[in-house]
Amino acid sequence: MQGLILAAPASGAGKTTVTLGLLRHLRRDGVAVRSAKSGPDYIDPRFHEAATGAPCPNLDAWAMTPDRITAIAAADGTLIVEGAMGLFDGAPPDNRGATADLARILGLPVILIVDAARMSGSVAPLVAGFAAHDRAVRVAGVILNNVGSPRHEAMLRRALVAGPPVLGALPRTPGLHHPSRHLGLVQAGERADLADFLDTAADLVARHVDVDRLLSLAEDLPPARTTPRLAPPAQRIAIARDAAFSFAYPHMLADFHDAGAEILPFSPLADEPVPEADFVFLPGGYPELHGATLSNATLFLDSLRRAADRVPVYGECGGYMTLGEGLTDAEGTRWPMAGLLPLETSFAARKLHLGYRSLRVEAGPMAGTWHGHEFHYAVTLRAEGQPLFTVTDAEGTALAPMGLRAGHVCGSFAHLIDRAG
Repeated sequence: MQGLILAAPASGAGKTTVTLGLLRHLRRDGVAVRSAKSGPDYIDPRFHEAATGAPCPNLDAWAMTPDRITAIAAADGTLIVEGAMGLFDGAPPDNRGATADLARILGLPVILIVDAARMSGSVAPLVAGFAAHDRAVRVAGVILNNVGSPRHEAMLRRALVAGPPVLGALPRTPGLHHPSRHLGLVQAGERADLADFLDTAADLVARHVDVDRLLSLAEDLPPARTTPRLAPPAQRIAIARDAAFSFAYPHMLADFHDAGAEILPFSPLADEPVPEADFVFLPGGYPELHGATLSNATLFLDSLRRAADRVPVYGECGGYMTLGEGLTDAEGTRWPMAGLLPLETSFAARKLHLGYRSLRVEAGPMAGTWHGHEFHYAVTLRAEGQPLFTVTDAEGTALAPMGLRAGHVCGSFAHLIDRAG
């Protein structure tokens, strides 16, 4: 079991495209490869899974313990970890949760992906600075991205002759563009051209990266230690799963399944009724893009209301909004929702809410202290009743209580990642 981390000096350097191209190329070449994504991200991992045909877990150095991270990372095959933001960028006040933390925890070398579009000789001090910044984070190689011409590539390579080896130089390729929405990419399942996109990226990597040399830099992963897993909230768990409700962390569902729980997926967008279960989970996603469909999904909504009379129902972010009375979309149209919480939300006047959260609830199926994150543009127009969580941010500063609970129903804008501690 060996691995590498692909990181960059900043967001926008092309990490995801290079990672997807490498993963797809290795899979086509018959290499046993798997991937992981640093930090709280629901969208990039689904692209990874399309590229490899294997699950892509999240490794979150802010929300997870080192033992938890090593346990999730341990499996057969070469592990390629895609970083988040810049290599040393994490949560305030001390950048905890940065990709660099994963490099320290897992002992893996870093391949630095540099957007070289607007530089030549200046690439040398940039790479040298990252390589020397922390002895515990080893920059083992460099991939240059957005290179303008063979002459440009030669200038960059000459500037980097004394530093970590240049493993490849990818030419500027305008066609490799990800459509984006809100804080991330359009979801993998929404791209009709996904296979062509992945193959184009793989062809680019195959032609312009020394993949054999890159793989030779991979190092052994640390042995996995026994670590506590998340106990399921119930024996039978009904979970909404479609384009409107796709933001559920795989490690959480895997823990529930491994502990003997039965996971029962259903599609609100297809107007499927909630299965008979002991717990109903509506994950986050993009319900605001499907307001009319959800509002008219009478089988789903009626069965959800019936379920709420007898079993716990829990919603995160998009699922939380669906549990409310109404959801106003970006065009200003209000769509009636389930009406199980006294909540009105809107995307007509968007506001960014972003950051790690420590959350505590005293009772109910999610009782305890959790690490999670908030990651949305929705605005709360009205929220009445009993809050669900007491909350602090990444710096330990107390925030306003989050979410609502009413009878068997509860939810919030927070996405839970792991138990604290």
